[in-house]
Amino acid sequence: MSEVPNFDQAIAALTTAEGSPFEIAEREIDGQTLKVFKNIQSSLRQAFDESRLHGDKTFLVYEDETWTFSQVMARVDEIADALVNRYGVAKGDRVAIAMRNYPEWIFTFAAVTSVGGIAVCMNAWWTAEEMAYGLEDSGAKVLMADIERARTAEASLEKFGVKAICVRHEGELPAGVDRFEDVLTAGASMPDVEVNEEDDATILYTSGTTGFPKGAVSSHYAVLNALRAFACRAIVGVMTQPPKEPNPFEACFILAVPLFHVTGLVPVMMSCFVNGIKLVIMYKWTPERALELVERERVTQFVGVPTMTIDLLESPDFESRDTSSLASVGGGGAPAPPEIVSRVDKSFKRARPGLGYGMTETNAYGPQNSGDDYIRKPRSSGRAVPILEVKCFDEDMNPLGPGEVGEICFRGPNLIRGYWNKASATADTIVGGWLKSGDLGRIDEEGFVFVEDRAKDMVLRAGENIYCAEVEAVIYEFEAVHEAAVFGMPHNRLGEEVAVAIMPKKGHPLDVDALLEHVAAKLAKFKIPTIVELSDEPLPRNASGKILKKDIRDVLVARRE
Repeated sequence: MSEVPNFDQAIAALTTAEGSPFEIAEREIDGQTLKVFKNIQSSLRQAFDESRLHGDKTFLVYEDETWTFSQVMARVDEIADALVNRYGVAKGDRVAIAMRNYPEWIFTFAAVTSVGGIAVCMNAWWTAEEMAYGLEDSGAKVLMADIERARTAEASLEKFGVKAICVRHEGELPAGVDRFEDVLTAGASMPDVEVNEEDDATILYTSGTTGFPKGAVSSHYAVLNALRAFACRAIVGVMTQPPKEPNPFEACFILAVPLFHVTGLVPVMMSCFVNGIKLVIMYKWTPERALELVERERVTQFVGVPTMTIDLLESPDFESRDTSSLASVGGGGAPAPPEIVSRVDKSFKRARPGLGYGMTETNAYGPQNSGDDYIRKPRSSGRAVPILEVKCFDEDMNPLGPGEVGEICFRGPNLIRGYWNKASATADTIVGGWLKSGDLGRIDEEGFVFVEDRAKDMVLRAGENIYCAEVEAVIYEFEAVHEAAVFGMPHNRLGEEVAVAIMPKKGHPLDVDALLEHVAAKLAKFKIPTIVELSDEPLPRNASGKILKKDIRDVLVARRE
């Protein structure tokens, strides 16, 4: 039996072999000398085009529908033809996608990026006000939506001159919205458009500390490097940490997170698309349905937020369902409680626990931890392949040594080029080629990354980033509010829930239900506080006048115990 290589040996074997898909070379990008994958596609158009070689192999399973790679690409061609020849989408135009996880989401994304358009991946949970902002900010020319999102955006379409197409709806449509089936020409070919690696490919909105989301812009090259990095790291994991026992099942992912999230988009959907892997799409998350699909479709890879893993283990159906096909159970979006790591390892026949630490701004790629390494260091987010450099810096951007806590920063070809029309925010986030994560952490002597705290004022609820300033801005619009401080409170299932401490204005009794109705009209449901603490006294502040949220939080936590 051959000796199992260690992490560094496996990386060297994969990345130094000449002509290998994972061969790494140095390249000058925006004045930075970066390590990149040498043998990579020229664009997402080429990557999607290559998937035609998989022919009649199953790609998508959605409810009772099955789509082969050939069928998917035929529909991608028809959508691309409609976008270019019916709606006049040209290279660089933005096409927004707003719908739940339907196959049409995937078809549209591939079509848009294949004709040089920029896919604007809109949060399907946004309110009308938030969607209006996204459409205006991105300057979207066309919106592809389901009926719920088409209705939410209805007032914005005429206002901003956006053309819209609605999928999967046979009833009456909002004014000016076309029916998906009516705009396609059966058997149409992919338009001939030259798409280059440096062209913009995606805009994904990430919550902003000012209350306005920022559109993170990635090039084709950035996305492709992230995809290749995920594939490389997966093989390193297999080489260094063999499974508990051989798995006879063919690779198959389940899509349990939204496609508008970078996790659902890049490491799950796109990895399957470009690598010929079956993808099972969930209509809506329930652990019972997920377990049913794992058993029915012989799913091997489960990627979600830790909340979902807990849901699976706690489901009354867990023991009765066959989960023996699973090889990996993990994901990202939030740290997993250490006890969950060992519980996953003990609860599944073959599956090993895993975790990834990435951001929208890194195209989800970042340090990863899995298997024995994760059991050994359950608080660590792991290590990355060499195209991504990870370092901790102090406040003056001086690099720190092993074990020293500072802001975690990333540098590599998988980073966004910046934020759409927000030069100042870009300059604040990307400094000297390094992307500031906003997270505080340390890196140990072995190169394992540990996230210790978040420097950003943010609540992380079930993998959703909720910036306190955004919620506070809406709360301060309510007349009876004098002072408000939004923060996260520990929650066993969600990780954190949104809490707010409020000092009402004197002489203005505060109706909590009315306040929450006001917030619900402005923000997505997951951003609405579930804990409201009223105070007759001014909220505690430090010498500079900043509200001491940690002190408030600690008092509330102690009161619960």
